[in-house]
Amino acid sequence: MNKVILMGRLTRDPDVRYSQNNGDSMAIARYTLAVDRRFSRGSNNGEGQNADFISCVAFGKAGEFAEKYFHKGIKIAVTGRIQTGSYTNKDGQKVYTTDVVVEDQEFAESKNGGGNDSSNGGGRAQAPAGDEGFMNIPDGIDDEIPFGN
Repeated sequence: MNKVILMGRLTRDPDVRYSQNNGDSMAIARYTLAVDRRFSRGSNNGEGQNADFISCVAFGKAGEFAEKYFHKGIKIAVTGRIQTGSYTNKDGQKVYTTDVVVEDQEFAESKNGGGNDSSNGGGRAQAPAGDEGFMNIPDGIDDEIPFGN
């Protein structure tokens, strides 16, 4: 099975090009995700972070979506598959490539979220909370609540 799930931030705006196949054009978006990697530092037992930079490519509608909505710094979640390949560069050297071919991509934080605040992920609406973190229920609708009393 070849399945990849990643969450990270775009290192730059997607590079989008359009292919020409029998008169039809298809979007091909390439972007790089910075994915945090946690590791233990030997002597001080502290937690540090480093990142892996993963090349991703999205075709068709997914490529058009990336072109329209993705930009440098945005946090996204991607599922796809790993694809390897090779080509010979202009100097005659063989270059090996590894990309994640995107099957699904989505936002991983709300539009206003910066990652460290108390934003709600996924852009869902959040109900106003009462003193104890529960939503306030207006008076007079007790009969409409199916699990009341």
